[in-house]
Amino acid sequence: MDVLSRVDDTITAEVIRNALAVAVEEASIVVVRSSHSTWIQEGADAAGALLDATGQLVAQSTATSLMHGASLRTTLPYLLAAYPAGTMRPGDVYAINDPYQGGIHANDILVFRPIFAQGAVAYVAGTLIHVADVGGVAIAGLAALAADTFAEGLLLPAVRLYREGVPERDVFNIIERNSRAPGKVIGDVHALVAGTAVVAKRMEELIERYGAGPLARFVADHLDYTERRMREELAALPDGTFHGSFVVDSDGLASGRTYDVRARVDVAGSQVTIDFDGTSEQSAGSINSSRSQTTSGVIYAVRCVVDPTIAMNEGCFRPIDIRLPPGTLVNPNPPAACGGRVVTVAAAVDAVLDALTSSREDLAIAASGLIHVFTLSGLSGEGQRWLNLFYEFGGIGARHGSDGPDATGCFFLGGRSVIPQLEPVEAQYPFIAESCRLLPDSGGAGQWRGGLGVEMRLRMLSEGELTVRGDRMGVPPPGRRGGRSGLGGQFLVERAGGEVERLAHKQQNIALAPGDVFIIRTSGGGGLGDPAQRDRGALERDIVDGRVTPQGAARDYGVGP
Repeated sequence: MDVLSRVDDTITAEVIRNALAVAVEEASIVVVRSSHSTWIQEGADAAGALLDATGQLVAQSTATSLMHGASLRTTLPYLLAAYPAGTMRPGDVYAINDPYQGGIHANDILVFRPIFAQGAVAYVAGTLIHVADVGGVAIAGLAALAADTFAEGLLLPAVRLYREGVPERDVFNIIERNSRAPGKVIGDVHALVAGTAVVAKRMEELIERYGAGPLARFVADHLDYTERRMREELAALPDGTFHGSFVVDSDGLASGRTYDVRARVDVAGSQVTIDFDGTSEQSAGSINSSRSQTTSGVIYAVRCVVDPTIAMNEGCFRPIDIRLPPGTLVNPNPPAACGGRVVTVAAAVDAVLDALTSSREDLAIAASGLIHVFTLSGLSGEGQRWLNLFYEFGGIGARHGSDGPDATGCFFLGGRSVIPQLEPVEAQYPFIAESCRLLPDSGGAGQWRGGLGVEMRLRMLSEGELTVRGDRMGVPPPGRRGGRSGLGGQFLVERAGGEVERLAHKQQNIALAPGDVFIIRTSGGGGLGDPAQRDRGALERDIVDGRVTPQGAARDYGVGP
């Protein structure tokens, strides 16, 4: 190949790489704008992805959490086993949500559309969101106390939603009949289908422009390039065997019991093996994490110690061997409940980071506050069911050289962008937000301080029902290297009569009356390093900004008011 051809190839490769990124990003935007659920409309919690016909992840939307990318990648082989590529036709669309076939939990529906080149399936478009409601014991899919997947809602094996462009009405009818909000859930499914159509259209345009063969070559080169970059970064880590662990504070069912997630990380050149042998057996509660979800946590943790500009695609997975013992929290046997899997996924992240950073002081990071989830629902004056799912985040753990960000979810959970603005929510539902503020002194003390948690107060204007699910509250996010734990969060109900009830960290179907106030306080991130070594100028700014009170400064840093 002459120099000019190499230059042309380089330019074309960059054009195609960006075209793939734009296609999946456009799909996620279409899903958000077409959805019927408030938390999707306002929080933009949607995933768009492109995979090849063998199940490799080619590209994913930038707003996509790694959790979703890993799930779409893991689920596609199950779909192809049920519906071989040779049987698929243009216009076919499929759905699946089974956590034991690559899915997440019942409410996260994955939709796939085959994309054809020269008469055969060459690529597959995938989209994913948490739809409004698919039944189960708890509204909006927050079955905080579920003991198996049957309690969590309708599970779909691989099913066909559209046959050559024509909807399969029987499947839609089943989904609709199993939802408390049928209009919303069917609208959400149609939004997912619309997103796959966008990816398919953009890929068909690229195939027409460049040809199926050359495009496939450029895609393969892109994945190989990502793998090379990952291996170069991993080779810079010290070789050896490292151990890490994290404690999950509860599953909501077994009182007083904690669970361990343990990781052994073997680094050998550019290859990393991560083994979760020694992790607690699967829980009777909903905190179990299926293979795709634990994989997502591992990939996220490893990416935290490599160049963040590396594209997220199949090349990131190739250098990492993940071993998940069956029957444990990180790889449960069915029908173990998986709705609260994020608790274990986050524990896997911290266990892997604990191991990977143990020999690198410059990479050290303390534990973070976890996502706190709750649902509110009720009946309107006309007897119609209203419901909504909410998120709030705790503080991020401090890292070497930097305080932790306040009230910001880790990227694999979607980040703070998934939290809707309050005004549109208040306009649709019978409650008002009295206040939302950062919690002073909630960040763990340290040379670098943990990020702050949040307090939000919601006052009910009519009767309602509440379900909550949180973690890292009873056992707050620990600090590292002398840093202190963040402040543990709380769920409270302040009754209209004045009495205050402290809720369990996982509790469902709590009756609320008009005038009752639901109070959520999220956990702060852990601190890093000896608090006595904190820069006094930084501590003074914390006091002036209200992040640390004078009393907290005296207690945690030994500095008088």
